Amino acid sequence: MNLNQVTLPAVDVGPAVDFYSRLGLRLIVEDLPRYARFELPDGESTLSIERVSEATAGHGPVVYFECEDLDQTVHRLRAKGVEFDSLPLDQPWLWREARLRDPGGNTLCLYWAGRNRRYPPWRLAGESRE
Repeated sequence: MNLNQVTLPAVDVGPAVDFYSRLGLRLIVEDLPRYARFELPDGESTLSIERVSEATAGHGPVVYFECEDLDQTVHRLRAKGVEFDSLPLDQPWLWREARLRDPGGNTLCLYWAGRNRRYPPWRLAGESRE
């Protein structure tokens, strides 16, 4: 099984297109004002933005983008005007994370976890697939 895509809601798809383009995703489908779809720079996954009539309240999905050069990526994006809720910080779960929101209010986490993403020290016994 492979993750194909994640679809995020947005009241206004246009600003989301600009935002995700600045993050480095490549726009492959544009049907404004209703829908847009991007390819990620690495791998084969895609991200879609779909128009909704109103923003959702409360906690929604968090989309994680893995960045081997996290600190440099955050620096480059800030230079392009992307605002972050939190800058790169080492977390107790052994990931380094920076958080931000897209124009629709969806939470994004840029992170680097290396081996700990799939093989943390607390991984269940017998579940090693190395």
